[in-house]
Amino acid sequence: MGWVALSCYFIFQERNIDIPDMYSPHFSRGARARNERSDHTLEHHYRVDIFYEAINCQIMELNHRFSDSSTELLRLPTTLDPKSVDEPFRSGDIIELVEKFYPEDFNEQEKIVLKIQLQHYEIDFVRHADYKPLTSMSELCQWLINTRSVANFHLIYRVASLVLTLSVFTATTERSFSAMNLIKTRLRNKMEDEF
Repeated sequence: MGWVALSCYFIFQERNIDIPDMYSPHFSRGARARNERSDHTLEHHYRVDIFYEAINCQIMELNHRFSDSSTELLRLPTTLDPKSVDEPFRSGDIIELVEKFYPEDFNEQEKIVLKIQLQHYEIDFVRHADYKPLTSMSELCQWLINTRSVANFHLIYRVASLVLTLSVFTATTERSFSAMNLIKTRLRNKMEDEF
């Protein structure tokens, strides 16, 4: 028993707080008679029946809160993130990102050139020693400019720039809606000349 658990035990004893035996059998109310044997312990009840169920409810709520396209928009650019350097480089994710979310920013010829640039980028930079200390997409963009690689990988730079501006656009929109909530309240919606 750790010192934290031991000190809690003494505090509970001191204040006459009952400590349940977590290995004792658990009987659900109304479902079983007291003389019937139970296979579930109190620990199982709290861990599986309550805790895991609460976690599952939260996961389901998060899954319903964000649409598939929003999740995909956040997942696809992670290939370019230098933090994911240990994972395999998935150039197909970047192509999918460009085709689904930025179709007007790239024409068909640029998409073909982007595929070629991604192949060279994976060989030249992802395995490069100077690439590994980078920690963010903004550092990646700065590094491409400082190493003068932006001339050869201008489309990758454009994708990274578009991904970086995504959070700014989202924050601006959220800020606008927050301001609207301050101005447009339920009481003001009901206001008429007579009120």
